[in-house]
Amino acid sequence: MTVVLATKNPGKLAELRLLLADLPIEVLPITDVLPSYAAPAETGVSFEANAFIKARAAASASLLVAIADDSGLEVDAIGGRPGVRSARFARDGATDAENNAALLTALTDVEDGKRTARFRCAIAMVDPFSDLDRPVTTDGRCDGKVLRSAAGDSGFGYDPLFMPDGADKTFAQLVEAEKNAQSHRGKAIRALVPHVEQLLAARLAESERVLSGRRSETAK
Repeated sequence: MTVVLATKNPGKLAELRLLLADLPIEVLPITDVLPSYAAPAETGVSFEANAFIKARAAASASLLVAIADDSGLEVDAIGGRPGVRSARFARDGATDAENNAALLTALTDVEDGKRTARFRCAIAMVDPFSDLDRPVTTDGRCDGKVLRSAAGDSGFGYDPLFMPDGADKTFAQLVEAEKNAQSHRGKAIRALVPHVEQLLAARLAESERVLSGRRSETAK
């Protein structure tokens, strides 16, 4: 079964493909299937809503099972921002460096003990041959704090500023396996795996039913 990932973010794409690597599926970015694909506007007010918007659009356009992620950083001292605007905190089309700088500026006067935050991720999976308005959704979160300066050069987004609880390294200092074991995205994908396996089993059963019917017709 081919699954498309509804993201153009290279960091997310790499993480999602790695997290899904053990499943017997072909995982392709939506742009490999539809090079001129135009992503829908993320107009939802929650991570779940935006993940659904992206997965439904990709499934409808490609006629393939689509998986979409929407994730971001919620910082308590600034009312849960950047939240769903994490990728556009500094401005629309902002770079990671610009968003990190904007976050540090917003937290300039916040003392270390009050820089608590969490990464949250919502995953949506839509099957174009089922109900487009009934996605499978999962979520994950990772609690921690925002540092006063960046550390590490791996990962993407706010990873260099985020220190998970109980850790002594930022997300950007961890190797992929370490990050995926505790990250919000890793938790959300692991919760999705049983649903992907269930869909695979249903597709295989349907294929066998069709093939059995054809063999019966041929034998007549």
